Amino acid sequence: MNLQISGHHLEVTPAIREYVTGKLDRVIRHFDNVIDVSVILSVEKLKQKAEVTVHVRGKDIFVESEDTDLYAAVDSLIDKLDRQIIKHKQKIQDHHRDEKNIPVAE
Repeated sequence: MNLQISGHHLEVTPAIREYVTGKLDRVIRHFDNVIDVSVILSVEKLKQKAEVTVHVRGKDIFVESEDTDLYAAVDSLIDKLDRQIIKHKQKIQDHHRDEKNIPVAE
């Protein structure tokens, strides 16, 4: 998995990088077919914004979150991303089950 963390109007410190990496491990635990992850952290006046784009096989998942605290924005972002990854994983599993249950025409 390729991980890219960048900041807009913000210096990405090692503490922030470690925090984001630790939180993303939770997502990878649910779904291990992640190819590429791009995280953008930005500051706009009083809003802290976190965005992530996760590239999995066949789909790109984009999530963004805003809060007054950057760490709270990252927590909210990871919760949203976790829900979307689980939803995507269930869709993939459901489609594979449907293919096996299709009766073969004789």
